Amino acid sequence: MKKTYYLFNPGILERKDNSLKFTQVSEDEEDVVGQPRYLPVEDINDLYVFGSLRANSSLYNFLGQKDISVHFFDYYENYTGSFMPRDGLLSGKMILAQTSFYQDKKKRVVIAQKFIEGAAYNMIKNLQYYNRRGKDMEELMQLMNDLASRIQDTKTVDELMGIEGQIRQYYYEAFNLIINDFEMGNRTKLPPQNEVNALISFGNMMCYSFCLRAINQTQLNPTISYLHSPGERRYSLALDLAEIFKPIIVDRVIFKVLNKKEIQEKHFDKKLNKCLLNTSGKKIFVKAIEDRLQETIKHRSLNRNVSYRHLIKLECYKLTKHLLSIEEYKPFKMYW
Repeated sequence: MKKTYYLFNPGILERKDNSLKFTQVSEDEEDVVGQPRYLPVEDINDLYVFGSLRANSSLYNFLGQKDISVHFFDYYENYTGSFMPRDGLLSGKMILAQTSFYQDKKKRVVIAQKFIEGAAYNMIKNLQYYNRRGKDMEELMQLMNDLASRIQDTKTVDELMGIEGQIRQYYYEAFNLIINDFEMGNRTKLPPQNEVNALISFGNMMCYSFCLRAINQTQLNPTISYLHSPGERRYSLALDLAEIFKPIIVDRVIFKVLNKKEIQEKHFDKKLNKCLLNTSGKKIFVKAIEDRLQETIKHRSLNRNVSYRHLIKLECYKLTKHLLSIEEYKPFKMYW
């Protein structure tokens, strides 16, 4: 099985025969640090780059030929973009179908409702899990369920987004009950103001990139979306799909690493009115996310074990069938 590799340190990436050679350099990029690391290209699915990287066009040509994507994050943990291999699977028929569903307001709202339905269900499932373990979530779950019951009555995407915002507000209130040693406070993004917000922002951007990669491996076009408005310079369909998987992948990992003290105060840098994971904190959190993606569950329909990473791709296939009028799309919902 191909792997995801994470490059946290500044360095030089180049081709060496049929492998990639990564040479770490100092922060000022003047001196080589340690011995080069060689990555067999056949083992690589994608690369996540968190430090500065020097590479040339011939390397990216090679990565494109090998179907290896590269995702970039800046110093402040913001996702800045991706190098994606050529869209060999793009289909004119699929683009027309996606566009048709977007332009039909009723059809667009139906798909958008499905995304929020799945997201709300999975958020409530998280609260149920901790409610069974002695955390009093009953009131918040009831409020969220009441809002979720109104999803099917919405007529516009804006109205739907309003309900989603209220659901998520109650959901984030529960974080203070779930997490032992840190306070959630208000949701702050640009920049995050505390440790929990820093993990949410960083994790959500990673989830977005996982969804983007899965979309790119299907015939779907990532720029045509239904919940989030399509815009320039962003793959908004990945934002749509990420709504379903953020509670399952990102939030559950946040609860785990904080409550098990895998990530502590020392793993954050606080300066200039912002809170960010430092390099050691990023490594711990990324490993926990990767471990979660590799976990498997028994899929009810397929009757076999599939990983969380593969669940995202399966979601893309389900959406494809809906757009081609083969089978109604039903969002993935946790059933355990």
